[in-house]
Amino acid sequence: MVQDEVTFYGHPNVRSLHSKSIELTKDGYLTPKGDCIIGIKANKACTDLEESIRRGLKSNSVIVKIEVIVEDESFIIKGRGDDRLTMLNPHDIVIRRTNFVCPRTMSVMCDKASSDMPRELVRLLQHQEQKGIFRITIE
Repeated sequence: MVQDEVTFYGHPNVRSLHSKSIELTKDGYLTPKGDCIIGIKANKACTDLEESIRRGLKSNSVIVKIEVIVEDESFIIKGRGDDRLTMLNPHDIVIRRTNFVCPRTMSVMCDKASSDMPRELVRLLQHQEQKGIFRITIE
């Protein structure tokens, strides 16, 4: 098992309405248009993930489990790796329901997107001081 964690913070503009992706960003702000973004001020982007995670995700046969944890609430997403992933973006991490790949993509064919997050979790993430964990696990 290989695991990495990204810490991030909420923002009043977290809406979590996008039906095809979930995004974390290192940016310190969020506009209302960023409806897939669930957290800002992330301590890692694609390029910062543990090398063992990055290497593992570059395989079509890999299944990845992603947990979004905020206080006592959690949300689990399952996705796949892809041999086309580069994970070269230094600012963001995006997981996708589709098989679209760009330098910001960490996982494809995920079973959930931002719009599937429990609304209580979204409400917690609408507070700037709220800390969250984005735990990535490959078995």
